[in-house]
Amino acid sequence: MHVTHRLRVAASALLLLAAAPAAVPQPAAAAVAARPMESLNRGVVAVRRSSTEVLITWRLLGLDPDGIGFNVYRSTAGGAAVKLNTEVLTGGTNFTDSTADLTRRNSYYVRPIIDGVWQPASESFLLTANHAVEPVVRVPLRPGGPIKYTWVGDLDGDGAYDYVLDRQTSPQTVEAYKSDGTFLWSVDMGPNSTDQDNIEGGSATIDVGHWDGATVYDLDGDGRAEVALKVANGVVFGNGATYTGGQTNTHQAIAILDGRTGAPRATAPMPADYLSDGPMGARFAVGYLDGVTPSLVAYSKNRVGSGDFNLMMTAWKFTGTALTRQWKFLRGDRNLPDGHNTRVIDVDGDGRDEVAEIGFVLNGDGTLRYSLSDEGVVHGDRWHLADLDPSRPGLEGYGVQQDNPSGLREYYYGAGNGNLLWTHTGDGVADVGRGMAADIDPRHLGMETWAFDGVYNARTNTLTQATGPWPHLRVFWDGDLGAELFNDGKIEKWDPATGGVARQVTTWNHGAANVGTQYPTLVGDIFGDWREEVVMTSAAYDELVIFTTDRPTATRLYTLAHNPAYRNDLTVKGYLQDHHVDYYLGNGMTTPPRPSITYAGS
Repeated sequence: MHVTHRLRVAASALLLLAAAPAAVPQPAAAAVAARPMESLNRGVVAVRRSSTEVLITWRLLGLDPDGIGFNVYRSTAGGAAVKLNTEVLTGGTNFTDSTADLTRRNSYYVRPIIDGVWQPASESFLLTANHAVEPVVRVPLRPGGPIKYTWVGDLDGDGAYDYVLDRQTSPQTVEAYKSDGTFLWSVDMGPNSTDQDNIEGGSATIDVGHWDGATVYDLDGDGRAEVALKVANGVVFGNGATYTGGQTNTHQAIAILDGRTGAPRATAPMPADYLSDGPMGARFAVGYLDGVTPSLVAYSKNRVGSGDFNLMMTAWKFTGTALTRQWKFLRGDRNLPDGHNTRVIDVDGDGRDEVAEIGFVLNGDGTLRYSLSDEGVVHGDRWHLADLDPSRPGLEGYGVQQDNPSGLREYYYGAGNGNLLWTHTGDGVADVGRGMAADIDPRHLGMETWAFDGVYNARTNTLTQATGPWPHLRVFWDGDLGAELFNDGKIEKWDPATGGVARQVTTWNHGAANVGTQYPTLVGDIFGDWREEVVMTSAAYDELVIFTTDRPTATRLYTLAHNPAYRNDLTVKGYLQDHHVDYYLGNGMTTPPRPSITYAGS
């Protein structure tokens, strides 16, 4: 296939960029106020990395001072704890223990020190006697049906992420578990969840196709996460109450549930503008549209006959007692291309989040900021918003196209204003079903973008490899600043010199099963240091099989979950895609600024 390129920079500027300047420090967002975010604990985790070694990792928190250090302690079989390190640890937040008696149970914790003052000890993590050599944490679940998605949030306020998951049964159910696997509650999604068509499902159907209709976040700032659900008549909540608020079974509502009990704390009807065309599928996200407090954002669609789709977007505020709608946006007949993932992120650096789709962006007040339709962008399956180019101020976007009549395959643009920076077009019409953005080539500053026509350095639009790895999901795993990749049950490292991949983890060797053919239920930094976990299930769906790194690293970064953009992304499913921070994370990066946050409930 013939591919052409269009790069909207002067030739002289292109020569300067080709010199690959060092990354420039990016200014912290001019936030309206510090955002209240989760008060997380240290997330200590230990895995047996060999017959003689244990890797212990823990969180550096978003507001930890620069000079904070740590000591690591081990208690064997309940005995007195001993300090394992000889010098206070001020590098990567991980430690390799090679002196443990691994035939006995061992419990690990860390203790921070700030300005010479010892802080309270962290929570402990127990590694069982004769534990398997595997990079895995296992969370037991009740027996049940297939699981598509897992969400995390601190449901009980203890600083650890708990788990909320679906069961793809008929009717569907939603279950919540504490971080250790203690069962909390279940919601029966009722008779209106039995139609599980992935385009036009029932009024209470969740988690089919690119719909989710559920998310988890501390929406009222009390230090405990709530669960938001799309509901309809017949849903039975965790406290046994049945929702009967819809005038008909087609009418839908949003319910905010207590994370500890599954009881409804508030409900509000979804707008009925398009009700005559049937119930709407929904995709939920969370962001700080005013820069100060979180809002629930709902992307909702239904089909007009067998043709076009109605699109409605709404934003909601939960006060702790009431759920109120902030705004409603109807696409109508405007040419505003959407896709299969929503990103809520501050695109212009003013501290307030915008709501972004693959081809348009809404301001935090629900007004249209810009559309890429005038640039020829149409619907597509995959796209990314991140700091792909650390030498350019602000964020960039990269997307791929599905059956664009112009032959447009890929495009790259400034996220703040939608200005196209380059495009790739080809002969004929093609469905580019996957597209990735990550730093996988340390020879070039900035992230690479790729689909199926070669790997490009996004900053310079330079083709660096004619054939790239399969463009599926990124995972930070081995501890260097480049990205690893998750592909169909495997964690892999791509070699840009050869174009080959090296296998790091084979998940099915540890009893894990993909969702469908390729997907985990979640990829994200949910405990340990800044590296990411891959959450899968056992083939019997009776445990979460959570892959966490067994590789030491000297790189020190605060937990990705305390980065506002990344945490927003963790609330969205759709077609499962990567979560990005709002600073450049890759080879040649500078130390990211401390996030402008506070700890909720503290």
